Amino acid sequence: MTIGTAPAFDRPLRAPAAMSGEGSDPASSPASVDQLVGVIGDNLRAFRRRQGLSVDGLAQLSGIDRALLSAIEEGRHRPDIATLWTVAKALDLSFSSLLSTGGDAGTTVIRRAESRSLTSRDGRFTSRALFPLKGERQVEFYELRLSPGADEESDGHSPGTVENILVGRGPVEIVTADGEHRLEEGDSILFEADVPHGYRNPGDGEAVLYLVMSYIL
Repeated sequence: MTIGTAPAFDRPLRAPAAMSGEGSDPASSPASVDQLVGVIGDNLRAFRRRQGLSVDGLAQLSGIDRALLSAIEEGRHRPDIATLWTVAKALDLSFSSLLSTGGDAGTTVIRRAESRSLTSRDGRFTSRALFPLKGERQVEFYELRLSPGADEESDGHSPGTVENILVGRGPVEIVTADGEHRLEEGDSILFEADVPHGYRNPGDGEAVLYLVMSYIL
């Protein structure tokens, strides 16, 4: 997957009207998709500039093509999960920092139809945030969906990142530094995610996982 850790920032960032990922969740509205793209672009530009990096500097640091980074910042490209994780790790940010729309307070209801999702390059792996994309946080909550046969590999996230996964619908295979672990519906797993890891769906139906990701800030 390609769902790294964040130092303290001066929040909130400006909240643009726009946000979502390439091949977003069918339940996400077009407006949410457009909004996610804009938010990601504005946040990426702001964090890059805070660290005194040019687009060329970030391209060299992350290994991502300069033209692609420019297109993301300008809202002309919907980045996939792997690209966002690579950028977040290069900038030493949490994943949600690139999706955040500002401060967080009070009670928030997140309607499925209004949720914002990101997908893998092949569209077989989807991540939907189940928490308000506002402010800095040490814990994030996601719904992951894997199509039959999906095999999503992830580089290690920032040091100290831990993933705790509950299988809502399976089976699934989770690959960690300790090897491969097969889980069935109702099973859970906790592992250090600052090393390469992966998610596989060996079954004939869609697999659904619930992921709690925690960072050391």
